[in-house]
Amino acid sequence: MRHAHIFLIIGALLSMGLFAVPAQAAPVICEKYGSTSIQSNRYIVQNNVWGASTAQCIDVNQSGGFTVTQSAHNNSTSGAPAGYPSIYAGCHYANCTTGSNLPMQASASGFAALRSSVSMTYPGSGTYNASYDLWFDPTPRTDGQNTGAELMIWLNRAGSIQPIGSQVGTANLAGSTWQVWFGNVGWNVISYVRTSPTTSLDFTIDTFYSDVVSRGYGQRSWYLTSVQAGFEPWIGGTGLAVNSFSYGTGGGPADPTPPSTPGTPTASNVTSSSATLTWAASTDNVGVTGYDVMRATGDTFTRVGGGSATSYTDTGLSPSTAYRYRIRARDAAGNVSPDSATVTVTTQPGGGGGGSCAVTPTTQTAWNNGYVIQPVTVANRGTSAMNGWTVTFPLPSGHTITGIWNATYTVSGGTVTVRSLAHNGNLAAGASTSFGYQATRPTGNTQVPSGYTCA
Repeated sequence: MRHAHIFLIIGALLSMGLFAVPAQAAPVICEKYGSTSIQSNRYIVQNNVWGASTAQCIDVNQSGGFTVTQSAHNNSTSGAPAGYPSIYAGCHYANCTTGSNLPMQASASGFAALRSSVSMTYPGSGTYNASYDLWFDPTPRTDGQNTGAELMIWLNRAGSIQPIGSQVGTANLAGSTWQVWFGNVGWNVISYVRTSPTTSLDFTIDTFYSDVVSRGYGQRSWYLTSVQAGFEPWIGGTGLAVNSFSYGTGGGPADPTPPSTPGTPTASNVTSSSATLTWAASTDNVGVTGYDVMRATGDTFTRVGGGSATSYTDTGLSPSTAYRYRIRARDAAGNVSPDSATVTVTTQPGGGGGGSCAVTPTTQTAWNNGYVIQPVTVANRGTSAMNGWTVTFPLPSGHTITGIWNATYTVSGGTVTVRSLAHNGNLAAGASTSFGYQATRPTGNTQVPSGYTCA
């Protein structure tokens, strides 16, 4: 309550006109995943404390930067950093800036013109790196974990820390010498560590990505989705600051106008395992390049497909299950439209004749980068015996099955096919059996497979 008297005094002084009120105060962000847009959504600044439960606050500079004002981290240097407070252009987990031209394919004519610059300040203590984080995905993804390549550029490091993987060489790029490191954590991580620290960098994105491609760690068909600059603190970090940040295409004025909202999708040809969605086209001042089909069974929508057409057939669904869908459009500049209204589609039952098969998965446990699905119950709901069964389901991007029991499996094109063994393939009417499996997933990804079907 001691602050109440201060507020009353300040209020009185304001009413007398003795203090001026700023037109737009720069926010201080202390929420773990808090963020704010600046410069009319040209950039987004994020706190992003993904690897610790200790406090961290950043003071956002509306002109294009931030300062870490509180950082109580004390992570082991043999593990992950506490977070990545940063400023970025592009899309990060569906939080997108305006007019960035991202996602952009690395083979596009405008890719060579993309460039960025940053100026930083470092404190006299703490364990951290000062780095760019450039994300690439095989698809023009705007949400979720990218699975192509993570390109890091370390301007400075303090303390006994090193990048993921091991050093594989050196490179002379952007007027400096860099150690080149490579590792894989479900996606390729390529880190360029400057041999002499610097507080600033101005470079073209392709200067580093061309080296990535030449080493076989990236592909020209992949899409750049975001350009981020900030810090990875392990210990401390108060006083770290991005003084200024810029990103641009260098190829003329950017297109800041997103496409219009697509029409509400309608469903047809709904079966026990698939549904066809159709929607009215979006419009754009330059041109719509594609659509994202977003699906949810709970609170979180995930991109399950898309393309340039205004229809999509979603397969691998579970019988008697309600799915929610919405659509968004993208243009050539990477602008994303507002989401369409949502439609709910309930799949048909799995059938009632002889040999009818039903499958019910259960998530036994899940952790930061993996999970166990057990039991996956396979039941014969028909009136006659089943002689062998097959379960199929789509495996989310970046996930890998590391073991399975009471069944055999194959993976083709992201679809997992599980087949019965000799001892559990014959099921009398009303009988059931089960199998289980374990899988890894990218760190921070919370997805587990869905859309199981059985035959």
